[in-house]
Amino acid sequence: MNKRQQRTPKEGAKNKRSAREEIILHMFRDFPNTQFTLKYLASVSGGASKEGRRETFEILSRLFDEGIVEECSREKYRLSQQHRPLYEGVASMTQSGAVYVEVEGQEEDIFVNPRNTANALDGDRVEVAVIHRGRNGKFEGEVTRILERCHKPYVGVAEVGAHQIFVRADSRRMPMDIYLSKRAYPDVRDGEKVVVRIVDWQPGSKSPVGELVERLGIAGNNDTEMHAILAEYELPYRFEPEIEEAAKAIDGSITAREIASRRDFRQVVTFTVDPADAKDFDDALSVRKVRDGVWEIGVHIADVTHYVKPHSVLDDEAVERGTSVYLVDRTVPMLPERLSNELCSLRPNETSLCFSAVFTMNENLEILDEWFGRTVIHSDRRFTYAEAQEVIETGRGDYAEEILTLNRLAQAMRAQRFKNGAIAFEREEVKFKLDESGKPLGVYFKEQKESNQMIEEFMLLANRRVAEFCAHRRNDKGRAVPRTMVFRVHDSPSEEKLDRFRQFILRFGHIFKASKGRAVAREMNKLLKQVKGSTEENAVTTMAVRSMAKAYYSTDNIGHYGLAFPYYTHFTSPIRRYPDMMVHRLLAHYLEGGKSVPKDPVEELCVRASEREVIAAEAERASIKYKMVEFMKEHIGEEFDGHVSGLTEWGIYVELDETHIEGMSFLRDIPGDFFLFDEQQYEVIGRSTGIKLTLGSPVRIRVKRADLQKRQLDFELLLPGLPNRRSGSSDDRSRGKGKGKASDKGSGPKVSHSSRRRGR
Repeated sequence: MNKRQQRTPKEGAKNKRSAREEIILHMFRDFPNTQFTLKYLASVSGGASKEGRRETFEILSRLFDEGIVEECSREKYRLSQQHRPLYEGVASMTQSGAVYVEVEGQEEDIFVNPRNTANALDGDRVEVAVIHRGRNGKFEGEVTRILERCHKPYVGVAEVGAHQIFVRADSRRMPMDIYLSKRAYPDVRDGEKVVVRIVDWQPGSKSPVGELVERLGIAGNNDTEMHAILAEYELPYRFEPEIEEAAKAIDGSITAREIASRRDFRQVVTFTVDPADAKDFDDALSVRKVRDGVWEIGVHIADVTHYVKPHSVLDDEAVERGTSVYLVDRTVPMLPERLSNELCSLRPNETSLCFSAVFTMNENLEILDEWFGRTVIHSDRRFTYAEAQEVIETGRGDYAEEILTLNRLAQAMRAQRFKNGAIAFEREEVKFKLDESGKPLGVYFKEQKESNQMIEEFMLLANRRVAEFCAHRRNDKGRAVPRTMVFRVHDSPSEEKLDRFRQFILRFGHIFKASKGRAVAREMNKLLKQVKGSTEENAVTTMAVRSMAKAYYSTDNIGHYGLAFPYYTHFTSPIRRYPDMMVHRLLAHYLEGGKSVPKDPVEELCVRASEREVIAAEAERASIKYKMVEFMKEHIGEEFDGHVSGLTEWGIYVELDETHIEGMSFLRDIPGDFFLFDEQQYEVIGRSTGIKLTLGSPVRIRVKRADLQKRQLDFELLLPGLPNRRSGSSDDRSRGKGKGKASDKGSGPKVSHSSRRRGR
């Protein structure tokens, strides 16, 4: 070693490295935590002859002097700490305690073993050093520093001991119990659901230290669990007193002066059509015959911005929430009930203030005239979807002529939209029959009928035409000048995702030829029609949706691919979506001749609204998962038919035919054979029996476990010819920690949402 330390690197050594030296450097950089012997390095870099070992020794000497490598034991070398590849990213924790660090610009996340996480938690921004690079090119690292702690709350059940409290978190991304001081929180009860934040986690300590944020009630109570889901996603479940007081202080009277300033539709037949359990009626339709074959159709939307002024406490609260949240048993509104259910609800037999889009159109769907502006209406009737559907099917009932006219035009618009390239995704919406305490008694699916489609088509028409109007103004020379606008945009699918989708459906014998443009939409509609009613329908539809881009809000218009609209926005639900309120204000501004508003502040609100929409959707799915698991808890040990709905290296997802509830059977728990996942063929194969399972394969399962806290369902796969365990087994192995980041999805059921409520 002393000999080597006395050597000095030759001039230009760093710039003129030999082939052997390059190979050695690659070895150190690919395996930065591995200790290599001189003999091994000589062997892999060109040969371990006497001359080869001498050359290798000289190379190691130079690299040592340059500080690139260090000697960690006698004649064993590794990459020095300062030359290990360092990255910054966000930690994502798994159920096993391992962490994946997502680094911007890197395709693959960096895996960190639980022993190398340095007490990093989910959501922390960390510095990670790469310590190993596998043959597949994937990195393994160790966290060297926690740059910024994530202060998100955790919901869990308190386990109160004699001298301390430990909170067992519901989230699979917090596998450690959280310590609470019993002295600081003496009133916390055993079995109570609480919300905590991490305040410290000292090196060497098994548990992070938390502080109590809120007590929610005893675990298992319906209200407690729904509030827990909202708390998990940092969504409020009540309004602060100052918000409620501000809503109560609004003058709801409609003066003659206000009516005179608006277009009056009180004498035109107007009605609402909504779900039977709806309380906020934010849209209404009016219809008036102009002459034979020509109709005036009014799309009337609650004038929320008449009552909620920019930068008021109510407006700030709406910005913060972004959207209403629809859990299984309740709606958490964006605005207080004084607004959402009273002042801004278009209730029957009441005069209401609206912002409207009015179209004069003929039977050929030509828009002969259109008008946007503030109106006053008087709703003549409140229809449920079922009531409107009965009128459509029988041709009899209140306002039958008006409803039949609207439906005829809507069905024609729908056909035209699909002809123009819109994609016909029809996803079932899961609904539950609940008792008074919120316990699920049954599962059913909301069917989209013509009455739903009638409302949807006219809302789409209003959204599209408002977007087109606001997107440009005409200057003195007749040229279109762009204006700042809130667009609802949806990008075309990436070719990479389509390639994966194409390979996937090939397993079922389906060929998908298109790769770009509107041809993809036409081919997708053709495929969805082909698989309708087949065993693979749900699997193909699910993968088709995943191959599509996600819709979001933006001031940069790229059109809406899924709807085949070059311009699209959200104008029709300002009670429950903040972007609609933004659109109302922009439309009013431009109707008054105002100039284009600054873009950046609007874009910031668009980004926030998109983020809030995603969080709300995740909370909604969590509530559905909880009710699905709660429902299946009454069926432990029972057998059901289903189909394989997903495959991973650790297990098989199965969706039950009758209820569409999904659970998992772990591969290692299937008795009688050893099953392996073939990623290339996307199938699971029994090594001895040759049994093959792929997406859509019919199977029979027995319900094994229903974990309400984790919202997980475990199924036992009952394969013909193989032994099966007794029903109700409590084999702890079925909990499984899985491998890799994706295993953290657990065995929770998957759910879908309707496009009507969440918006396209």
